[in-house]
Amino acid sequence: MTTFITTPQGRHIAYHRTPGKEPGVVFLGGFRSDMTGSKAQALQAWAEATGRSFLRFDYSGHGQSHGAFVDGAISDWREDALAVIEVLTEGPQILVGSSMGGWIALLLARDLGPRIAGFVGIAAAPDFTERMWEAEFTLAERTTLLEEGLFLRPSDYSDEPYPITLRLIEDGRQNLVLNGPLHLHIPVRLLQGSADSDVPASVAITLFHQISSPDLRLTLVKDADHRFSTPPCLALITEAVEDVIRSRDALPVEDGLNLKVSNIS
Repeated sequence: MTTFITTPQGRHIAYHRTPGKEPGVVFLGGFRSDMTGSKAQALQAWAEATGRSFLRFDYSGHGQSHGAFVDGAISDWREDALAVIEVLTEGPQILVGSSMGGWIALLLARDLGPRIAGFVGIAAAPDFTERMWEAEFTLAERTTLLEEGLFLRPSDYSDEPYPITLRLIEDGRQNLVLNGPLHLHIPVRLLQGSADSDVPASVAITLFHQISSPDLRLTLVKDADHRFSTPPCLALITEAVEDVIRSRDALPVEDGLNLKVSNIS
């Protein structure tokens, strides 16, 4: 049975919540994905097995939540995430953000202070709208967007093309996080596949250098793609969350940056 929360903006957001101990874990999915994906389900199973509080949800226009996808933008989906965290969780939370969810999680981690206990980014895609505009769209696609406000972009993840709106691009510019230092006073783990054709490893490396954190690590997994959903990759996700919990509970350590390269087939 699907449970819904109504946000202050009047959007109806579907969610699934598992009670448990703190710090809790909140999963933020990607662009056009939903809370039933393999990464969310793997974290759900881990949370149930370890007695950890866990929350997953669908942004408006995604999955079981109400609204049309084409009407949404980064600010809307950030508001959705903020609402579910504020209403449905208590105490510190670790944010696990996949792709676009990594961008939204970074916005929340930057702004919510002690409510956020850690961040795990899975092929995090901060500022992806600007990257699309600057490096991926053709002149014809930009022209269509400017003149019509919408164009349909083919996707490797769906038989149906993704609607890209001018509002999505313009709103994205109001939410950029890579245009300056990101001061996060929490443990951070970034997971990135070397074979990711949607979010190249260079994005993860840029993010790695933009973030200041008392405990920041980037794990680059050879041959892993954007889905990051093979059994070894799913195991890395839960391991990263556990590592963040251990780091948070440990004594303060001197700030450091660590890069680990893994080979996982």
